[in-house]
Amino acid sequence: MRLFSLKKKDVKSGGTQPPLRHIAFIMDGNGRWANSRGLPREMGHKAGAEAFRRVVEYCFNRNIQLVTVYAFSTENWKRPQSEVDGIMKLLMDYMQEWLDNHDGNKFNVRFLGDTTRFSPEIQRLMKEVTQDAHDYPHTLNVAINYGGRDDIVHAVNTLISEGKTEVTEEDISSRLYTMGQPDPDLIVRTGGEWRLSNFLTWQSTYSELYFTKTLWPDMIYRDVDEALEFFATRQRRFGAVK
Repeated sequence: MRLFSLKKKDVKSGGTQPPLRHIAFIMDGNGRWANSRGLPREMGHKAGAEAFRRVVEYCFNRNIQLVTVYAFSTENWKRPQSEVDGIMKLLMDYMQEWLDNHDGNKFNVRFLGDTTRFSPEIQRLMKEVTQDAHDYPHTLNVAINYGGRDDIVHAVNTLISEGKTEVTEEDISSRLYTMGQPDPDLIVRTGGEWRLSNFLTWQSTYSELYFTKTLWPDMIYRDVDEALEFFATRQRRFGAVK
């Protein structure tokens, strides 16, 4: 299989439809990657963090404006404490690395989800990262302590607190964690599972869905290209007729 030479060009869908602006990844398979190698699950998450860095950078090089990654769900707290602690350590390392290199990042970071459950140190780093925003063309969304249903509940409760007694779709969309952003054009799930697992429930209604057996730590450029090639074949009608 070859790498597509479309760097710095917009990724377009079939026909004359708009280019892909927002791609989202369900980063699945870290634990199975580690188990298949006789390694602790924490090593799988470390390898997954490296895959995250290269995939995000590659997507931005392909001129995709928005990249969203499902880093930690509201259900993931049920995992062994050692595994949760390892994921939190990787998150802190990445945020500190991003802050240390803020002049060279050339993209903004936004966190989706309820961040109040995290330690004061993690919340401090999140605040610093999000406040260090610039007029960059690219944004990375990190969905952390995120659940699609929780996102909708949070939006509705926000509307209730504002005194709303009747709401529209636009009202809810503008109170979600992704407020102000376009819905994902393409959602990619690695690891061979065929479900969204409570990810971007409201925002994914017209997203194209791409599933691959590749485990997340093994995700490389050609795997991303294959997902983008799939997207390019789609005719996005949004309920209309061509």
